Amino acid sequence: MKKSLVVRLLLVFLFVVLISAAVIYFTFDIKAIDYLHMFNMNCLLLAFGSLFVGLVFDGIRLMTLTSITGEKLPLKQVANVVLSNYFLALVTPGASGGAIAQVMFMRKAGIPVAKSTVVVLVRTMFSIIFLMLLVPFVLHLDPDIANWMPPVVITVVSMLFTALPIVAGILMHTEYPEKCIGFCTRRFTEETQHRCLNWYRDFKRASFVICKSPLKVLRAFVESGLSLLFIYGCVPAYFFGMGCEFDLVQVMGRMVLLNLVLYFSPTPGGSGIAEAGFVVLFSKILPDGLAGIMAVMWRFTAEYVPFLIGGCFCIKAFGMDILNLLSSKAHKEDIAE
Repeated sequence: MKKSLVVRLLLVFLFVVLISAAVIYFTFDIKAIDYLHMFNMNCLLLAFGSLFVGLVFDGIRLMTLTSITGEKLPLKQVANVVLSNYFLALVTPGASGGAIAQVMFMRKAGIPVAKSTVVVLVRTMFSIIFLMLLVPFVLHLDPDIANWMPPVVITVVSMLFTALPIVAGILMHTEYPEKCIGFCTRRFTEETQHRCLNWYRDFKRASFVICKSPLKVLRAFVESGLSLLFIYGCVPAYFFGMGCEFDLVQVMGRMVLLNLVLYFSPTPGGSGIAEAGFVVLFSKILPDGLAGIMAVMWRFTAEYVPFLIGGCFCIKAFGMDILNLLSSKAHKEDIAE
């Protein structure tokens, strides 16, 4: 076993345990014990079943997007790509390894790096756009958020979230984004400027894939939404298992808001931010002392279980030296081609 990976895994394990323990410690209430005694174990099957369906739709989406590029991804590699993202996103800074892992497995299946990069970027874009489009509905349908924010603010925010993908699409047909990136990075090193421009060009190229096959793209977008909603479905499953009364639309809406924030989280896998955000959003909905426990159960089901399975796939495919492979200069240059 390579020492670097073992150390990284131990640090991740320690970090996750400390975060989970802190969340439960600072939110626990003696009343929560009564709900824990009433917990219906059959809801574990419901929660993991919902996660499984979500991962299946994620895999189907990946196959649909790959077919748009004229390539075909074997079922085994589909599972590798979907689950490897969980593993390397959690053991690399800023979740940077998740996207690279997906490209690595797709290249291993014989798909060119350029096409793999486009598929990975579009896959992420679809998830973010789907969540952004749901934000206006969440803001209007959640009574607590509606009472907290004035109607005018909700309307403006809703319009911004709805219009942002459209405005971004229009701007990408002009030179203004590249000029803006050049202006914003003018004080950085030439290498940093080059990386920022390359990232934008990859993003732009991925965006234009949407225009190639509208029906398949629409299908992939729907599959993205179904994947996310089923994965989030493990939370109401646990609510039900605890015997809590809840509004399904409200719970799913708050999961949409939380997970949209996590896409921009600087911590690996959103650790820490996810648990804190869950407690903030659900502490008033859940009985006293249950928010922290639910946050840990959600993270264990939707993040750490796929992380463990993805780790087995990654290590089996690339060995214990996978972190050195990701960070090697030669590998980075190969991925960038």
